[in-house]
Amino acid sequence: MKGKKILITGGTGQVARPVAEALAEHNEVWCIGRFGAPGVERELNDRGITTRQWDMADHSEEALKGVPEDFTHVLHSAVHRGEDGDFNATAEMNAVATGRLMVHSRTAEAFLFVSTGALYARRTLDHPYTEDDPVDASAAWLPAYPMGKLATEGAVRAFARVLGLPTTIARLNIAYGPGSYGGVPMLYFERMLAGHPIAVPLEGQNWCSLLHTDDLVAQVPPLWRAASVPSTLVNWGGDQSVGVSDCIRHIEALTGVRAVLVPSEVTRETYRFDPALRRRLTGPCRVDWRDGIERTLRALYPQHMGHREGTRTA
Repeated sequence: MKGKKILITGGTGQVARPVAEALAEHNEVWCIGRFGAPGVERELNDRGITTRQWDMADHSEEALKGVPEDFTHVLHSAVHRGEDGDFNATAEMNAVATGRLMVHSRTAEAFLFVSTGALYARRTLDHPYTEDDPVDASAAWLPAYPMGKLATEGAVRAFARVLGLPTTIARLNIAYGPGSYGGVPMLYFERMLAGHPIAVPLEGQNWCSLLHTDDLVAQVPPLWRAASVPSTLVNWGGDQSVGVSDCIRHIEALTGVRAVLVPSEVTRETYRFDPALRRRLTGPCRVDWRDGIERTLRALYPQHMGHREGTRTA
């Protein structure tokens, strides 16, 4: 993409920051958010990205003051996760902020909303979820989060139709890579380094469709091109099905750091996606998950690379 004017929310996160930095080379990119981490706004500015303060909790007419309205493309990945467990506040904040954002950018060529695969009603651990599978927005590990995403999906569908704004709703799987904190696999590695247990299912293992940063960045323009009215809905994950326990064992083999895997009734549930629709829209992924994990570890934890040890369970 070249010569476009792009608005990105959540621009300091695992998903949106690498997209913003990649697109800023040949486009005018704006990022809006709270920029709570020290120095992060300056880092974005140094990459040629224009920033403005935006708080999703501010539902006033002034919330987007100073932000232009003539963007050609919008990537909305900012989210209030609802860690406090307040379901009503989570739904209100996410849905209203997103509606106002869509109205503000209603002349855009395409609007991309980043939703989550955690919406799906749990079936078998290795079930390949398609876009037509039922949802229940239930997640024991963070209950308000998927509910807030589902509420926002409803707002996005409505505003896309009312405004005639071509939109894609992309239900994200697990994004990972050397940017930011590295994604969920690196959260597991942090627990391994601290000697903390990692909850795994009582039987079998959770499955996911890991999406490396390189593939994620490459797939954003095709997802914009797929935007439509009514909204296009697509599962956004990698091509490969990955067992979470297998991923942790791979990290062990690369680093020599042991994982304490503890069977539990409550785990950080993940979902395996059927990639057929996404592949038709974006083409295939290029990064093998094993290579991607190794590259991420080498970038973020070089001091732990080069060891070979086995698995310890408890």
